Amino acid sequence: MTMLSDAEWLDRNAKVIEEFRANGGRLERQDLVLLTTTGAKSGRQVTSPLLYLREGDTVYVIASKQGSAAHPAWYHNVVAHPQVTLEIGAERWDARARALDGAERDRVYAAQVARYPFFADYQQRAARTIPVIALERA
Repeated sequence: MTMLSDAEWLDRNAKVIEEFRANGGRLERQDLVLLTTTGAKSGRQVTSPLLYLREGDTVYVIASKQGSAAHPAWYHNVVAHPQVTLEIGAERWDARARALDGAERDRVYAAQVARYPFFADYQQRAARTIPVIALERA
């Protein structure tokens, strides 16, 4: 799998966000969340489309960046500013981000690998433990 450059990610994400919103949150892939964060350095609002896993009112996202050695920008944003906004389907709400660790992180990561096996490849490629973030309703 070829990794996308940052510019390619931004272009791809912009298209996905536009399609998501134009279709009332409906896409072929029903497990897509739009995560809006506050930039860690810029302070600007930034929206990222991500695969998610949902358990009750908690939404989990994986900071994989396709197994890159670096964390994705949105991860740095939620660490600096944990208040975020989520969009799933036509629903939009505020949440608070919390990084998981230990057994809790491993359980959620394994659950996402069971749904999307490529996440296992990402972890093997990454020179880091890929963070898992819980997004809990505010």
